[in-house]
Amino acid sequence: MRKGILEYCILSIIAKGELYASDIIAELRKAQLLVVEGTLYPLLTRLKNNGLLTYTWVESTSGPPRKYYLLSEEGKVVLTQLDKTWQELAFAVQTSIDARNQ
Repeated sequence: MRKGILEYCILSIIAKGELYASDIIAELRKAQLLVVEGTLYPLLTRLKNNGLLTYTWVESTSGPPRKYYLLSEEGKVVLTQLDKTWQELAFAVQTSIDARNQ
């Protein structure tokens, strides 16, 4: 479950615009999702291989070129579907919790 939610969070973060991996990790940390590069890079690769992400190499003034990730058109469609699924899941969970508290 965490893997699927993590992928959803990563797609949501990248939906804001082109991001470098360390920017993605920083956003996940803000959300209190502790993710290390060893976890993030395989997920980014899988999302790219599944056609949900693209990337560009950008030259860096302080080291090697950096890979910046962006949602593909298919990634945008999948993210919209995940948004709907998340809303349905959140409703079901909240309804179950509310029933317990009555």
